[in-house]
Amino acid sequence: MGDHVHVRLSQGLSVSQEGELIEHSRCRCGATWTKVFDADADGGQPERPSR
Repeated sequence: MGDHVHVRLSQGLSVSQEGELIEHSRCRCGATWTKVFDADADGGQPERPSR
């Protein structure tokens, strides 16, 4: 049998009470991951489209 390579399958997104974006992923083998994106990563300013 060969080595196992984790494949992260998206299980959805959520938002914490602090406003952080949380990404949930899992592998078919049962391993899970949670990645948290800081709510104030850009100083709280909304993105503006480039002209």
